[in-house]
Amino acid sequence: MNRRLVIRPMAHEDIESVSCIEAECFSMPWSAEAYRKVLEDDKCLYLVATLDSNVVGMCGVVNLLGEGDINNVAVTAAERGQGIAFVMLKELIKRGEERGIADFTLEVRVSNQAAIHTYEKLGFVSEGIRPKFYEKPMEDAMIMWRRRM
Repeated sequence: MNRRLVIRPMAHEDIESVSCIEAECFSMPWSAEAYRKVLEDDKCLYLVATLDSNVVGMCGVVNLLGEGDINNVAVTAAERGQGIAFVMLKELIKRGEERGIADFTLEVRVSNQAAIHTYEKLGFVSEGIRPKFYEKPMEDAMIMWRRRM
């Protein structure tokens, strides 16, 4: 069976699905209210990935004076390992560049090798460590940047 992957802007009707993904993937998930706020903020761009109209992933970027702070990259456990995050982030970067973002940054748990590999394939490189950045469990974050040359 061939399923159809679509990457599109997050809408208010996606918030419930996105909140479920957030709770599945993160130990300190954002609230539905936090997502309502970012959808109303012109500096924010959030995308969802759908398979056969079901939301299976999301990611977002905040435009801070031409630098994009990527956050909340997540794919449901059932759909991981299929390249969905890569496709979603590639589209996020493209749309961010169209909005004037030149450089992108993100933090990732140092133990999350699958995510680090995905980010490296997109041109991100490690530029440092934020000690004890994450809680539940406590862990350092790798700071990664994708800079336009």
